[in-house]
Amino acid sequence: MSLVRAKKHLGQHFLTDKKIAAKIVDGLVHTDQYKQVLEVGPGMGILSDILLEREHLETYMIDIDTESYNFLKDKYPQMGSRLINGDFLAMDLRAVFSGKFAVIGNFPYNISSQILFKILAHRDQVVEMVGMFQKEVAERCASKSGTKDYGILSVLIQAYYNIDYLFTVKPGTFNPPPKVNSGVIRLSRNEMKELPCDEKLFWAVVKSGFNQRRKTLRNALSGVVPKIKMDEHPFFDKRAEQLTVADFISLTQHVNALLNA
Repeated sequence: MSLVRAKKHLGQHFLTDKKIAAKIVDGLVHTDQYKQVLEVGPGMGILSDILLEREHLETYMIDIDTESYNFLKDKYPQMGSRLINGDFLAMDLRAVFSGKFAVIGNFPYNISSQILFKILAHRDQVVEMVGMFQKEVAERCASKSGTKDYGILSVLIQAYYNIDYLFTVKPGTFNPPPKVNSGVIRLSRNEMKELPCDEKLFWAVVKSGFNQRRKTLRNALSGVVPKIKMDEHPFFDKRAEQLTVADFISLTQHVNALLNA
């Protein structure tokens, strides 16, 4: 069985350290809430080997790389239709999973944000995610208000998930080695089924606030709520990075009231 060539255009960096792979899989701690787990971009199967040893899990795999898919099909003939050759970002997850499931993977750096937004879009089903990202992205997801890394992803993820930064991985544990460190994070769905505000408006407020993060929210949100409707609420005179997730929920409730006044 010939090895798979890492492809730069797919952002492939194959993990080679089995101890690190085991630590990533051990990051799945909420397995009482689901049975099925989807591995994204399994490559040559270093995580897959360990996942398939966990008999309480039903593992699915998806890889956009046909060479990886064919390699894995030979390696794991027992997978059958649970091994998918396709694009996770375009995948109809509800057609494959009818209930709750987890996502795991050593994710390509070049589509990190898109993967996280895909998970957010399926937050009603994805109850846990353990993933390796560029360290900078992992830290951004876990950052708190008042820090320079705090942004749109931080707020949206933390609105729906509890987040744990698990550990850092050095470049030398990959083939080929990336130019930066990696970080492994775990997302665990929080108990809030839906936010206590208009969720579409919440997303608009968060995105608009950070898209012009140097401006006060009074200026940054002028495309969401006309300035003429804004009042003296103290949040309008702050910048987006100064607001916690709870503050953004409160601000969204207030903006909604202004829009409907």
